[in-house]
Amino acid sequence: MPATKKEILSRLNNNFAKLTPGGIREFDYQVSSIPGIIKLTLGEPDFNVPAAMKQAAIDSINANDSHYAPGNGTLALRQAIAHFMQDRYQLDYDPENEIAVTVGATEGIFASLSTIINPGDEIIIPTPTFPFYMAVTKILGGIPIEVDTSSDGFVLTPERLKSVLEEHPNAKGLVLNYPSNPTGVTYTQDQIKALADTVKSTSLIVIADEIYSELVYGATHTSIANYIPEQTLILNGASKSHAMTGYRIGFIAGPQELMKSVSAIHAMLVTAASNPAMAAAVAAFDTDEGKTATQEMKEAYEQRRDFVVNSLQKLGFRLINPQGAFYIFAKIPAQYGNDDLKFATDLANEGKVAVIPGSFFGAGGQGYVRISYATSMDTLKQAMTNIAEFINKED
Repeated sequence: MPATKKEILSRLNNNFAKLTPGGIREFDYQVSSIPGIIKLTLGEPDFNVPAAMKQAAIDSINANDSHYAPGNGTLALRQAIAHFMQDRYQLDYDPENEIAVTVGATEGIFASLSTIINPGDEIIIPTPTFPFYMAVTKILGGIPIEVDTSSDGFVLTPERLKSVLEEHPNAKGLVLNYPSNPTGVTYTQDQIKALADTVKSTSLIVIADEIYSELVYGATHTSIANYIPEQTLILNGASKSHAMTGYRIGFIAGPQELMKSVSAIHAMLVTAASNPAMAAAVAAFDTDEGKTATQEMKEAYEQRRDFVVNSLQKLGFRLINPQGAFYIFAKIPAQYGNDDLKFATDLANEGKVAVIPGSFFGAGGQGYVRISYATSMDTLKQAMTNIAEFINKED
């Protein structure tokens, strides 16, 4: 007798049963069919890839650069990344054995967490945050320890970390994403140094997702690796800084002892990144054109941020002015209580503006919505007009 569907499904990885559906993509898909909808949902830059990056990819194709690259990426790109990290953040990494090119920062998250998690290991994850960290931890058999940071301005304080470690003394890792998706909040140099001092007295390995590090407004990004390089794996890439999301180029940088395992796991996951995409990333990370393009995008994002923040505040929304990335995390109107899903659903159906419910981002996100301003100013102006009409109608 053939196996039943239930019997077949029982053969799946049990860890997948612990996962909830991907709320962000699912909600975005649901609202996309609403006529006239303005989507401020996904972290997708609206800029085109700069010309120098596109030409580098074309040149790679025309040169028949179609064979396997080294698992950790072409040497040219690893050298470009090393220069980028030193130039921007005063961090020194050996391109030979301390950098691995990944298929986007997403694959970098999986490879780095796979390196440190054994079944039952605890990973500290400040929330609200990008939900993929929790999902990967669960898939690998780890236990995510969510730390609600909403009462501390959405930053993890040293005092809070010490308190968590008292309750979870065997925690193996700490995921730190800043500037933050979804809040746009980042850490000052003093805050990062104080946090690093706390981590230094432990054996924690920090997974520092700094994919938005080039998009910091009015300040300079400070990596926690400046203080505890031997305990830090940095994740970064070209997706957000150079609008190259579809090229899928990320990287992991860290001490040689850790990177040996990271690189091995990465190579088993994907073999290597695409050659034309890596050629484009060399131009992104190691040319004046790449640096100029990022600066121009950042200036546009900052103007959009200021417009949206001012517009929302005039409508009575409470929010922390984001210092980085391209998201605003706003408290929903009081009449909705903490039901951010209902607010976002009503806003989409009645106001024709789609935002992401904050509860999708873990503890502390309830009662908020994430608004992406990675779209044109014209689109944002219409979106704010729609939100104003919706709010005034609700009143």
